[in-house]
Amino acid sequence: ILDDPDLKDIDPTVLKHCHAAAATCILEAGKQQADISAIRHLYTCLEDCKLDKERIEQFCTEYQKNKDSLEILLGSIGRSPLHITDVSWRLEYQIKNNQLHKTYQPSYLVTLNIENSDSGSHPDVSFSCTMEQLQDLVGKLKDAAKSLERATQM
Repeated sequence: ILDDPDLKDIDPTVLKHCHAAAATCILEAGKQQADISAIRHLYTCLEDCKLDKERIEQFCTEYQKNKDSLEILLGSIGRSPLHITDVSWRLEYQIKNNQLHKTYQPSYLVTLNIENSDSGSHPDVSFSCTMEQLQDLVGKLKDAAKSLERATQM
């Protein structure tokens, strides 16, 4: 939405807040399987946000049209986040490419064992990366761990 030429005169921070608010509203309505009367209850909230009646009607109509597909999408996501239960990796060494040229490129094949507490399934997520990409990932994970440690000490 930040690249939309019709919105170029609006402060990007305001646009992000509006987008987040609309997404939250739609998400909450979908989670609660809100019908049209519950959505109409949002009228006062949306009016407080300075939306005119035409926009509010359009919002309610679009929500009602897409309600079923939204609920299906939300149902496929699940209620709790995925958890990484294990990580395995192996070093791959590519000697030749598809054109049989010598390349000698090392890379890492990383597999994350994932657990979803909603479904109990354990799908694996695998990806290949270079040493630099792996070092970048490890650095970001360390930063996240430090941030979490600081947040729990407060």
